Amino acid sequence: MPLALLALAIGAFGIGTTEFVIMGVLPQVAGDFGVTIPTAGWLVSGYALGVVIGAPLLTVLGTKVSRKKMLMFLMALFVVGNALSAVAPSFGVMLIGRIVASLAHGAFFGIGSVVAADLVAPQKKASAISLMFMGLTVANIVGVPGGTYIGQAVGWRITFALVASLGVIGFLGVAKLVPEMGRPQTESVRTEFAAFRNVQVWLAMAMTVLGYGGVFAAITYITPMMTEVTGYTEGAVTWLLVLFGIGMFLGNLVGGKLADRALMPMLFTALAALTATLLLFTATAHNKVLAAITISLIGAFGFATVPPLQKWVMDQASTAPTLASAANIGAFNLGNALAAWLGGIVIATGLGYTAPNWVGALLSGSALLLSLLAARLDRRTRKPGRVVGRSQPSVSAPVAVRR
Repeated sequence: MPLALLALAIGAFGIGTTEFVIMGVLPQVAGDFGVTIPTAGWLVSGYALGVVIGAPLLTVLGTKVSRKKMLMFLMALFVVGNALSAVAPSFGVMLIGRIVASLAHGAFFGIGSVVAADLVAPQKKASAISLMFMGLTVANIVGVPGGTYIGQAVGWRITFALVASLGVIGFLGVAKLVPEMGRPQTESVRTEFAAFRNVQVWLAMAMTVLGYGGVFAAITYITPMMTEVTGYTEGAVTWLLVLFGIGMFLGNLVGGKLADRALMPMLFTALAALTATLLLFTATAHNKVLAAITISLIGAFGFATVPPLQKWVMDQASTAPTLASAANIGAFNLGNALAAWLGGIVIATGLGYTAPNWVGALLSGSALLLSLLAARLDRRTRKPGRVVGRSQPSVSAPVAVRR
């Protein structure tokens, strides 16, 4: 695989750390600012909504510059947002910092997915995408637990200062390792938006919203769930997040490999397994060993859906994949925001800290139904000779490149 994928993974590592580390320090942040846990959950929802807005907006603006320059700009924006969060004097200012950092998230992964896919042979595109996302999964093994430990030991502000430093490293990695690929001459706002005329693109994003939203319904409130229900100490949450990250890492690799062979069957299996696991979590959350196993399985099945979902939407928007790719990253985070909000509601109404688990199961189960519908529609409209659920020859049409 090209060395440029390492640079994309470095950027993904920083972004993944800031996205997930807030969950490990949520009680500390809430306590320092004097807000409730559900209110502090807006730091998750606000970040996710920022991704939803930033993904299409910055991707459209980025059509005027090379993809490498745009990736560098996005990492710089990420640094500014996390630095602001680190020094925030109030909850409102921290929320603004989270939103600023989040604006870079969707466009980085969206543009990065297209760059990663263009760097490899057609039959390896889903694997290349999964390698870029590997940075995010490694963040959940190293960055998030480490940031959680530091936040609990010496303060959450130090955590976000270190995350800003990760952004600096990501910026330098993109500048050094990603080639200057130029900007396709056919890439324009009009051609990018034309991809959204395909109903399959909208179905794919709906699957993304509901499918990965199921993961966030449970994981957003993992700290209070594990401490108040399961009986773990606050410090043990760090190691539970490591298990979640290991599950994500393995699910991402397996999902990418199998999606290259049979995309939709892989997606069906992952969503069905995720739905069942989230349902079980309502019961297993009352046992320390079973809860730990379940958390790792949620990470594995949840992230196994990411490469096939991202590849599917890029295939469906094959003539102009950049905006659709970024919009799908926004869809992941719209699902995160929806799930965090719904999880906060069921907790606030007195249903307990395990209630978000069945909310997550309903979301991922709905995604499974939509994926079956998408596959059925694809079979009805496919061209002769096309194989459903297999990787397509390319995620973008051949274009002239402006150097």
